[in-house]
Amino acid sequence: MNLELLKGGLSILGIDLESSRLDKIAAYTDAIEKWNPAYGLVGANGDELVIKHILDSLAPLRLIDDCARECLKTRLGPESTTDGISLADLGTGAGLPGIPLAIAREEYSVSLIDRMTRRINFLRTMKAQLPLPNAEVIEDQVERTHGCYDLITFRAFKPFERKLFRRVFALCSRDGFVIAYKGRRDRVEAELPEIEGLYSEIAIHRVQVPYLDEERCVAILRPLVKS
Repeated sequence: MNLELLKGGLSILGIDLESSRLDKIAAYTDAIEKWNPAYGLVGANGDELVIKHILDSLAPLRLIDDCARECLKTRLGPESTTDGISLADLGTGAGLPGIPLAIAREEYSVSLIDRMTRRINFLRTMKAQLPLPNAEVIEDQVERTHGCYDLITFRAFKPFERKLFRRVFALCSRDGFVIAYKGRRDRVEAELPEIEGLYSEIAIHRVQVPYLDEERCVAILRPLVKS
């Protein structure tokens, strides 16, 4: 893995990770490349893997941290820290963005949720080998997943779908946030009517992924709390 590319990208994002965490990201990236031919985890390798998957996963980290603080401020007061935040990464695939987030934020409890057994095998291997003590691996479909999470992430380059989002919001705590990694802002705005009435607030933030010319944004939504 191109460690200098990773370090440069993290520096641009203002993310400072000690060497032990950088080593975990490097080992994780190398493992994706090793497993990819047989498991088809991602459609990239080399520098493209670092940029489009690792840096892309970490690009909205400050926004995610803001959501975590807001979630706990509502629940525990303004002096609360982000310790104990629960985050579910739905349809995590190779562990993106869940594993990079779990490495960068060890105080978060991260659930990596996917329905495909071959991906689950990879995720369980990563949990053990890296290791990732703050992560759990759950083999299940989103529609059948149970639990309540402060933050829910997923990389959604496909259009929003109402039936699925009903379940996504059902998994989110009343003080929590759903954070969808998306592409172009105008496409996100065009998809919102499909899930109208399921959320109480939304903010769309453009995210600049280092070394990537393609447009990225995150849609941050709060569930509609019914009285």
